[in-house]
Amino acid sequence: MVVLTKKPKTFEVEFRDPSKAFYRSGDKVAGRVVLEVSEVTVVKAVKLYGIGCAKVEYHKGKQRCRDEVEYLRYEDVLHVDQQPTDLDGSVTLRPGKKYEYMFGFELPQSGQLVSSYKGKFGSIQYYVKAVMERPSHSDVESKKYFQVEEPLDVNTLELSFPATGAKEKRMTCMFIPDGRVSIVAKINRKGFCEGEDICINAKFENTCSRIIIPKAAIIGTHTYLANGRKKVFREKISAVRGDHIISGMCDVWQSKSIRVPKLKPTVLGCNIIHLDYTLMIYVHIPGSEKLILELPLVIGTIPYNGLASRTSSMCSQECSAASNSVVSMPSAPPSYSEIPQHGHLDSPITPLLDDYDEDDCPIFMNVGEYYHTPPPAYTEVDEDCNDSDINVQLG
Repeated sequence: MVVLTKKPKTFEVEFRDPSKAFYRSGDKVAGRVVLEVSEVTVVKAVKLYGIGCAKVEYHKGKQRCRDEVEYLRYEDVLHVDQQPTDLDGSVTLRPGKKYEYMFGFELPQSGQLVSSYKGKFGSIQYYVKAVMERPSHSDVESKKYFQVEEPLDVNTLELSFPATGAKEKRMTCMFIPDGRVSIVAKINRKGFCEGEDICINAKFENTCSRIIIPKAAIIGTHTYLANGRKKVFREKISAVRGDHIISGMCDVWQSKSIRVPKLKPTVLGCNIIHLDYTLMIYVHIPGSEKLILELPLVIGTIPYNGLASRTSSMCSQECSAASNSVVSMPSAPPSYSEIPQHGHLDSPITPLLDDYDEDDCPIFMNVGEYYHTPPPAYTEVDEDCNDSDINVQLG
């Protein structure tokens, strides 16, 4: 008898529903393992594994930081119906025939899984692995990944509450007092989903001698934990800006909106990987550090039921009513920044944030021309995150 010493003609894992975008806790993962050989083959066993694992790996100086947490472990031995077996349990497969090994298993119940994630220094991945064991020869493997997305409802009481904040900075010029810059801001809730508008109500006051520029941005913060060390990576996802504010003047944002682009939901429940979002409202001050106010955001999967069927116009009307509790001023004139003029947001490389922890570096935003295109999709940054700059690509 001729025994196969090379890989089989076909050895693949196929899901029953290949169009299924993601799975949730309690769902059944089912499909088949398809096997074809080009020569007579003795197979000791075909084993199937369902694996779910979070992994973190990065370097801090000379130290290699690595950790992992397992969320799914399933194992089974597959059989082909009406296929005779030898005394030792092995089977003999012949060319010209397709063999199908059926499989199916249920994912753990709610609270035991974490949504899939793939980032710069870590990942949370789920996959099905089939292993063909052959006597006296190396095993053959086939993997098929699948996405897990745990539901995150933004309609909870906590996420429906508004988020407010205020910041002030006293300015000096050659050690002489030079007035102050202040921000008071509010968003009507903390929880949002892809495609929804975050309506910002804010008041910016400038009593210093400089011309300032108010801005806002959605910031994603990726935190990786391993070996008692922490690695933080921040990226600017989308942004809006207001008009210049000259000395002695103020500006009011009445329901200024920033749309939530396609993003991975906030990652909850993982001990070694965190993905959090904030709305950063900040003021660019020439010759000084920025004045920054951050409001918490949670990006969910189940849309806010008060906005899901409404238009952006309705969103603006609702937020306008809420803004009265934040800013008691007459309505501001239309923002000239809404009218396309020179087509640029900022300079090609704009520093956004100074050092935000003891180990990592400032966050930067690379922007090219902006002609009111849709907000960019979530993208990972390719550069290494050490003591050099982090570049964040938009578009």
